[in-house]
Amino acid sequence: MDDFLITFLPMKSSKFAIVSVYDKDGIVDFCRDLNSLGYRIISTSGTYKLLKENGIDVVEVSSITNFPEILDGRVKTLHPVIHGGILYRDKLNHKEQVNTYNIPNIEVVVVNLYPFESTIARTNDLEEIIENIDIGGPTLLRAGAKNFERIVIVVDKSDYREVIHRLKNGLNDIEFRMRLASKAFNHVARYDGVIASFFNKLVSENLPNETSIPMKKIFDLRYGENPHQVASLYLSVDDKGSSIVNSQVLWGKELSYNNILDVDVVIDMIREFRDENFCCIIKHNTPSGVGIGENLLEAYNKAFNCDPVSAFGGIVGFSKIVSKEVASEFVKTFYEVIVAPDYENDALDILKTKKNLRIIKLNSLETPQYSFEIRSVNGGILVQSKDNSYEDISKCQIVTTRKPTENEIRDLQFAWQVVKYVKSNAIVLVKNGATIGICGGQTSRVDSVRIAIMRAKEKGFSLKGAVCASDAFFPFKDSVEILAKEGISAIVQPGGSVRDLESIEEANKNNISMVFTNVRHFKH
Repeated sequence: MDDFLITFLPMKSSKFAIVSVYDKDGIVDFCRDLNSLGYRIISTSGTYKLLKENGIDVVEVSSITNFPEILDGRVKTLHPVIHGGILYRDKLNHKEQVNTYNIPNIEVVVVNLYPFESTIARTNDLEEIIENIDIGGPTLLRAGAKNFERIVIVVDKSDYREVIHRLKNGLNDIEFRMRLASKAFNHVARYDGVIASFFNKLVSENLPNETSIPMKKIFDLRYGENPHQVASLYLSVDDKGSSIVNSQVLWGKELSYNNILDVDVVIDMIREFRDENFCCIIKHNTPSGVGIGENLLEAYNKAFNCDPVSAFGGIVGFSKIVSKEVASEFVKTFYEVIVAPDYENDALDILKTKKNLRIIKLNSLETPQYSFEIRSVNGGILVQSKDNSYEDISKCQIVTTRKPTENEIRDLQFAWQVVKYVKSNAIVLVKNGATIGICGGQTSRVDSVRIAIMRAKEKGFSLKGAVCASDAFFPFKDSVEILAKEGISAIVQPGGSVRDLESIEEANKNNISMVFTNVRHFKH
């Protein structure tokens, strides 16, 4: 210990900045500016080498601690000399201990962390993933942020310029340091949250007793659902599955809060029908029209014709590359957003004639790995897995005397997959791969049936031979009676009512096929 005291004593009156960064962009110029302000740099391995090569006044951590980096670099900065230099306060007993043990006066802590999130996004190699869990970095950040009264803690390289400006001009006030500390704590919390989410997935612990939700702001929105509400879009976990945060806006002004909610439904539906020529039109977070066809243009026309009035100002999704022919028809109506896997160049030229249209390209059609829905309630948060359930109607229970035909099974399958995206109580009427009547959000299921029928008739559709999907069971036989009078030939529903037998008997009485899925698709 005496040798260490003699070695280190000449440096104890200097002021220091400790720098340990994985992302070295901008760090040389930043440290050069710190040198010019009288700070000596303490640094670790790769960062030390880079700074030394560029003429920065830098010393290695090991020369300060008198202890080498060990365990393949797993232990570098975890030492009382380093953390004492960060954590001591302006108190008499602290100063005495700092002097006794020749602890350096560290005033600036600059850290960014191992790239755990990008590592799990590109590899499944568990050994590599584990090695990218940073230990020393978060510890330095937490120490610096805890002692913000005298420490400038820098976690974001975009803050380099402001930090130098404030240090140079005497503007390093407590409010600024507190803001940097808040940023550091939030950064570490998200970093730990991403790691926890990975381990939850690793051990199939979907809803642990304690958890944090990792979030990183992508951008602020102009406002929320209404102009008096503030809102931002956050990235939860870097996931390569299909999502709004993993898409490209090719054209148009920024998306609104309500646009993003609707686009999220569109993306889910595109993924659901990715193998079909599919189109959906979404309005207020629910489909106004959905279609599948021999080609994308046919699918679009089916979706549009279901409810041309509601289509105005809607969000439109396509499952395939949008062609010139589709774009030419599409631009005849005003829409807010179009979403598709890609666009032909000629189609883009046509779409860009609509200056207020946002054009979104999906980078993926894969299901996200982290498929959970989060909704806030006063004082708490509800978390659930997404409704990604798929039921093969051809294998479900037929509860009536008459079996559905092949064409009815195709329409029942389509209607059943659409109905889970409609607000409950949801009713979807389908004929030949096209929705002809949709209603949801009613407090009574029979009202949803009546309104869906009314909408179909208003548009001139014949209900004879159409099929019906209901997201939950029919509590009474009245809905079946009404559907029968209109010529509906097949019904798919979960079943499970105490009066199921009455509905089945009514279907048999009217020669209607009825299929029970035993799965409910409420969407509140």
